[in-house]
Amino acid sequence: MWRFIYQCLKNVSAPSLVTLRPLPRSPFCGVPRSALANFAPTHLLMVEQKSVEILDLYGPPPEVRGMTCLDREAFGHTVKVPTLRIQKDVLHKAVKNLKRVALKRPGLKRVLEVAGDESHKLLLLDPASVSSPTSFSEAEKRTLGDLGVPLQIGHHELRITYENLKADEVLRAVLPEGQDVTSGFSRVGHIAHLNLREHQLPYRKLIGQVLIDKNSGVTCVVNKTNTIDSTFRNFQMEVLAGDGNMVTKVRENGVSYEFDFSQVYWNPRLSTEHERVVDLLRPGDVVLDVFAGVGPFAIPAARHGCSVLANDLNPESHRWLLHNCRLNKVDGKVRTFNMDGRAFIRGPLREALPSLLQGPAEVHVVMNLPALALEFLDAFHGLLDSDSEPELVARALPQVHCYGFSKQDDPRQDVVDRASASLGVRMEGRCSVHMVRNVAPNKEMMCISFHLPREVLFSNHSVDKDSPEEPSSKRQKCGEPTD
Repeated sequence: MWRFIYQCLKNVSAPSLVTLRPLPRSPFCGVPRSALANFAPTHLLMVEQKSVEILDLYGPPPEVRGMTCLDREAFGHTVKVPTLRIQKDVLHKAVKNLKRVALKRPGLKRVLEVAGDESHKLLLLDPASVSSPTSFSEAEKRTLGDLGVPLQIGHHELRITYENLKADEVLRAVLPEGQDVTSGFSRVGHIAHLNLREHQLPYRKLIGQVLIDKNSGVTCVVNKTNTIDSTFRNFQMEVLAGDGNMVTKVRENGVSYEFDFSQVYWNPRLSTEHERVVDLLRPGDVVLDVFAGVGPFAIPAARHGCSVLANDLNPESHRWLLHNCRLNKVDGKVRTFNMDGRAFIRGPLREALPSLLQGPAEVHVVMNLPALALEFLDAFHGLLDSDSEPELVARALPQVHCYGFSKQDDPRQDVVDRASASLGVRMEGRCSVHMVRNVAPNKEMMCISFHLPREVLFSNHSVDKDSPEEPSSKRQKCGEPTD
């Protein structure tokens, strides 16, 4: 439901403190979009209004509006906050029971000394929660009564500086009123990756610096400046702030990866999907990874006890794939290739398949190139000699896990139809479809899994063509064991 809430909040006219962060998988996934049309956003608007009120309480001076070069000193201002005078000997118990209403601001102490009174302390309260003694809950009132703390609200002049503001508060104060603010991003090691909208671009340098200031461990902020290249799956980016170091380290599902983020494809939002597919494998299985990238499927599979053939067209991805195999000590279990996906299917995969199908291991083919992978399924036509079919009549054929994007109202049916068209056989009732994640409004990433149909694999009519997106000039450059 959070994805739907995000859409509702994003489209209302009043400004809000919406934080654009990776969204969890929606329980509405698979429900036709038309079924959501009558969902009333009344309560969401109440949340929106509350967010605006909180911002007004701590909001920086109006003079910062339109700032494009960050001036931290300009954000300093004074606010009046409610206080409670509490005896020192019961302070710990009182604070513990007043967490709901106590002030919570970055870098600010919520307990202060009382001038000339060593027996009491001042507890600063959140003005968004407390305006009078009636603001306390009945349980809080009982606790204060038991501790002998008078319910008398005082006030304290509190100096708020840039350091005490959250990233979204800073950006909300700077960007034009009523426009979307982003304080969320994809985190890739020390790199924060943004995808800014047109109206945010004049403020991009300031946004980058704010994100570095407000997020520990982030030392570089980049903004994507074009769409993902369909050949090498990377994109142009602009460094907004920080040191510009693109070589990063990440850890996902217990596996370490290193790579140059500017040269390869990496999506931190796919960690759950990587884990899901690896959990389908058993030790001894064989994985044929057609679009392996830097190894997020191949390396965990090898660590799981599988034998792996991993391929990627991008020379940089292949280089880091080799590096990560060595880094995770699975280089003896992974053979790597640097060629286009169709050539890999009709070359190394085709050569390995007959002997693999005569053994006890299950064979899995992973095709994670959602923009194009469904179009590569025709490469399996006639992959094996029809004379060998009788020998394998009782053998389970390779299981394919193929990814695709869909913008259709029924994304599950869409990927089934497109897979059927590429394979030349109807796949309805012969496959399962998993919704991976929502990529953008009206765009889903799906995974269709199925055993290769015999009539495709042993067809007498093979399809042997080059993918226009993966040029034939970029053929195998390396096909060697990583050891």
